[in-house]
Amino acid sequence: MNCIIIDDDKLSTKIIQEFVEKTDDLNLAGKFDSAVSAINYLSKQDIAQIDLIFLDIEMPEMSGIDFLKSLDELPQVIVYSSQEKYAIDSYEYNVTDYLLKPVQYGRFIKAVKRARERFEEKETTVARETNEIFVKNNSSLVRVKYDDILWIEALENYVVLNTFKDKFTIHFTMKAISEKMPTDRYVRVHRSFIVNINKIKIIEDNSVLINYEGGTKIIPIGKSYKDKLMDDINLITR
Repeated sequence: MNCIIIDDDKLSTKIIQEFVEKTDDLNLAGKFDSAVSAINYLSKQDIAQIDLIFLDIEMPEMSGIDFLKSLDELPQVIVYSSQEKYAIDSYEYNVTDYLLKPVQYGRFIKAVKRARERFEEKETTVARETNEIFVKNNSSLVRVKYDDILWIEALENYVVLNTFKDKFTIHFTMKAISEKMPTDRYVRVHRSFIVNINKIKIIEDNSVLINYEGGTKIIPIGKSYKDKLMDDINLITR
């Protein structure tokens, strides 16, 4: 997630920056010593490119609460302060979490995990509405059309999404990835394989054949999955 830090205190900023830099899930896009400079930056950027803001409350000229009030559209915000009294006001703006100074890394990671869960829920909703899914590729999120995914294969603690042109290896379980795929187009045919029904060329014996630019992929059908596959395809028999 791309994030920025807004804090007038240099030591506090340094601590949050160190936490961000040792967290693989985060990419620091900028840091600002005032809410005003952050607003000026955001006014020139596509705010959708920023996924998370770490925001100090007590700042001169413009407080963190004033910053929250000033923007009609906000990414997720994790607020931190030396006092608890601002928590209620900040939660009125649907902030993701509220941390007390001095911020400990364990508490920081817990807040980031909550932000990640919200982020993934949002991306999943967008993907379902637009017929696409976002796939993590190194430090980026790649937009992939559902129809371009031919089959999904389990690989120990990972799954591999095979498309017409690329392969994406992501840290996911088969159960978790199956819950994100449209059930009208994808069916699990084996404990290690999910296939795109529309890309099946032939079903023979206990396997399905999928044609793609690299050739033909033969995927086994597990006994416990065959009935479900037969129910899901448009089957004509004589």
